[in-house]
Parts: sequence; C-alpha cells; structure tokens
Amino acid sequence: MDAIKKKMQMLKLDKENALDRAEQAEGDKKAAEERSKQLEDDINQLEKKLRLTEDERDKVIEEFQGAEEKLLSAEELATKLEDDLVALQKKLKSTEDELDKYSEALKDAQEKLELAEKKAADADGAEEKAERLQKELDLERKTRESAEGDVASLNRRIQLVEEELDRAQERLATALQKLEEAEKAADESERGMKVIENRASKDEEKLEMQEIQLKEAKHIAEEADRKYEEVARKLVIIEGDLERTEERAELSEGKCSELEEELKTVTNNLKSLEAQAEKYSQKEDKYEEEIKVLSDKLKEAETRAEFAERSVAKLEKTIDDLEEKLSNAKEEHLDLHQMLDQTLMELNNM
Repeated sequence: MDAIKKKMQMLKLDKENALDRAEQAEGDKKAAEERSKQLEDDINQLEKKLRLTEDERDKVIEEFQGAEEKLLSAEELATKLEDDLVALQKKLKSTEDELDKYSEALKDAQEKLELAEKKAADADGAEEKAERLQKELDLERKTRESAEGDVASLNRRIQLVEEELDRAQERLATALQKLEEAEKAADESERGMKVIENRASKDEEKLEMQEIQLKEAKHIAEEADRKYEEVARKLVIIEGDLERTEERAELSEGKCSELEEELKTVTNNLKSLEAQAEKYSQKEDKYEEEIKVLSDKLKEAETRAEFAERSVAKLEKTIDDLEEKLSNAKEEHLDLHQMLDQTLMELNNM
C-alpha cells in the first residue's frame, strides 16, 4: 500500500511537472509567434526598401548611359572642330599666297614707274616719247587700280576668315562646356552607383539575415506546438504508462539529432549566401573598371580640345601678321600713287 501511495505521489509530481512544461511550451509558442510576426513585418519593409533601391539603381544606370552619350557627342564635336581648323589653315595659306602675288605685282609696278621716270627724264621735249610714257602711266594707273581692288577683295576674304574663326571659337567653347558637363555627370553617376550598390548590398544582407531569423522563429514555433501536443498527450497517458514517457523522451533526443542536421543545412545556406555576396563584389569591380575607361575617354577629349585651342591661337597670330603685311602694302600703294601724281604733274608742266 505504501508503495502504491509513493507511486501515486510520483505520478502526481510528474503530472505537475508536465503541466508546468506545458505552460512553458505555450508561452514559448506565443513568444515565437510574436517574433515570427515581427520578422515578417521587417522582411516586408526590407523588400519594399530593396525595390526602391533597385529603382534608384536603374535610374542611375540610365543617367550613366546618358552621360556616356554626351561624352560621345562631345568627342564628335571636337573632331569636327579639328576638321574646321584644318580647313581654316588651308584658307589662310591660300590668302598668304594671294598676298605674296599682289606684293610681287606692286613691286613690278614700282619698277615700271621708276623706268617711266627715267624715260621721262631722257625725253627732253620728245612728244612721241611723252605720249608713249603717258600711255604707260595710264596702264600703270589701271594696274594700280586693279591691285587696289584685289587688295579690297583680300580684305573681305580676311574678314570672312575672321568671322569663321569667331564661329569656330564659339563652337569650341560650347564643346568644352559639354565636355565639362559630361565629366560632372560621369562623376555623379559613379558616386551614385557606389552608394546604391553599397546600400543594396547591406539591404540584401539584412534581408537574408531576417529570413534566417524568420525560419528559426517558425522552427521554434513549430517545435513549441509539437512540444505542447506532446505534453498534452503525456498528461493523458502519464498515469498509465511511465515507460512510454521515457520512450518519447528518447524520441525527442532523436529529433534533436534531426534539428542538428537542419542546423548544418542552415550553415550550408549561409555559405551559399556568402558566395553570392562575393559575386556582387565582382560586379562592383566591373562597374569601377567601366567608369575608369570613361574617365580615360574624357581626358583624351580634353587633350584634343586643348590642342584645338592652341591651333586657334596660332591662327589668330597668323591673321595679325597678315593684317600687318596688308597695312604695309597699303602704305606702299599710297607712296606709289603720290609718286605717279607727282610725275604726271611734272610731265604736264613740260
């Protein structure tokens, strides 16, 4: 009888312990459900943030492509300006050749005038020679007038060349401005890409961590449900069969082994996620390499623009020299005209 009472007391004690374990399991279940709900909310927010980040990344990629197109346009404009400068150099060379030609014509006219003066000095009343000299003077006057007309035409050509140079300088200034804008856009795109990639990487890592925590919380909740049901069954059968309770305890140990296997699976998933993070790092290196190539193209375009500026400055100096030569030619024309007038007056007085 005492043994039966002791056994009943032990069963009651086991029942109370089972009730306590059931209450604890139910509390763990509620806590796990709350944690699971919180993790689901966090994951939804992270997914929303990740979508926004992807939209920003797409926008930055579009801006990056636009900056690349502007860069190509600036390079094409720089090439066109170089071609225009070559054409202007050819025109200036042609103008110099014409100026040399007219200078030689003026020199010949001056020599003929000196010869006419010499002939006039030897005339001494010879009317026939005077008439011939008059004809030669008329011819020289016509030649001088023609040369003056050619000089005026040359002045107009030089003016047109100056206007073309002004337009070329304006186009060059526009090209430099576009190059500067393209460089700024490329820098901003590069910074934006780095910021968005870093942000996306952090959000993805956080999302993966939250998903792992959610899986763990669901697993804990499921485990709590299972334990609660197990404890309930134990409460029904604990008074009748303590050996089955021990067998279920052994079954629980087996399930712990299964949980360890699941833990290994989770560890393998973490390694896979780390491999994905390394893949994203490789993509970032690729974007940095593309941005470096674009920066090199920008520097090359700037160098070509600087060369174009130096060429324009050299052409401006050449035009200044031509203007000085033209001024000297005009002075020689004026002196020649005065000498012709003086010679005519002397002939008329004779």
